[in-house]
Amino acid sequence: MPHETTLDPQQRQEAIQTLQELIRDIHTAMLTTVMPDGSLRSRPMETARTHFDGDLWFFTEADAPKVAEIEANPHVNVVYAQPDLNRYVSLSGRVQVVRDRKRMEVLWNPQLKNYFPDGLDDPKLALLRVDVDVAEYWDASTSSLFQFGDAVRSMVTGEPRHSEHEKIRWPR
Repeated sequence: MPHETTLDPQQRQEAIQTLQELIRDIHTAMLTTVMPDGSLRSRPMETARTHFDGDLWFFTEADAPKVAEIEANPHVNVVYAQPDLNRYVSLSGRVQVVRDRKRMEVLWNPQLKNYFPDGLDDPKLALLRVDVDVAEYWDASTSSLFQFGDAVRSMVTGEPRHSEHEKIRWPR
């Protein structure tokens, strides 16, 4: 069972830095929204390249089905996974649709043309801003030699393998 921590402002900054380190090299996340019938729907999303400060940013089309889902229920979950390093991050919060041209210009990446051929001139282009309030992560991304030794130790002793697991909640 993870230790759950509610953070003061200083601790929140430290947690955000840890999360930034964990997700920095993972460019695609799974965004989960709530459907009108209460079921969940996940889809891959390219994270807009920005320093994580407690908010996540994604480009979308304003008329995409996920936007209607978000407008009906803004609670979302975003998951990052890096299985080769045994690193997983789950971020929950509320999302809103943002149509701010200046913010889009700052976050735009030329590779996004693959998804949005008209680029910043696309009148349907919008941003999703996820205001994260709960984060949970699992990180066992130590060296492969340590992982092997840890696995052997676990098999011999019956003790669980070493990994860092934390659940963090910060007030809005």
